Amino acid sequence: MAPKSSKAKAKKSNVREYAEAIAWAVVLTVLIRMLVVQAFRIPSGSMEDTLLVGDFLFVNKFIYGAQVTLPLTDKILFRAPKLRDPKVGDIIVFRDPEDLRQDLIKRCQGVPGDVIEVRDKQLYRNGKPILQDYVKHIMADTIPRGVDPRDNFGPYQVRPNHYFMMGDNRDDSRDSRYLGDVDVALMKGKALFIYWSWDASKPLYKALRFRRLLHILH
Repeated sequence: MAPKSSKAKAKKSNVREYAEAIAWAVVLTVLIRMLVVQAFRIPSGSMEDTLLVGDFLFVNKFIYGAQVTLPLTDKILFRAPKLRDPKVGDIIVFRDPEDLRQDLIKRCQGVPGDVIEVRDKQLYRNGKPILQDYVKHIMADTIPRGVDPRDNFGPYQVRPNHYFMMGDNRDDSRDSRYLGDVDVALMKGKALFIYWSWDASKPLYKALRFRRLLHILH
């Protein structure tokens, strides 16, 4: 029969192994969230119909260089090396230039040096009309130039290290037409795919949108 002290040591060793495993799992989870991917929930209809309210998606953080911030603050400690710069068409999560505590998600429509203009709801890039099948308009009226930038904007040349961001739902999006072009330092990552989609306005048995699960975003 093994001495009690040996049993106690074995039990203590097992507890230590479990504690170390849990600690490493926590550290790994934190590192993945900081540097690799992060979950994001769609709170508004500004990207309809590409993204719907209640979509949950994963964001690739390392593609543009992941930001590491001081816990419980907005201060960026450092930015990891990037794989590439944002490009036109990327769906990007970025920090709201007017409120750094909030995140926004829009599609990149202009890179540094591009001249962006909107004429009667039609987007022009470098003088050429841009036709995009994902664009949605929900308002029949057209707001005149000088009243509101929603339907008539620019021309505006995107600044160095900045990007022009627009929602796919053009008539209901607070984007670069209002906020100005977005500094690359505020970019948090590129949207990857929808992992969950829930329509809270419907009964429980109809709320889950199965067809949207694992939908790759582009």
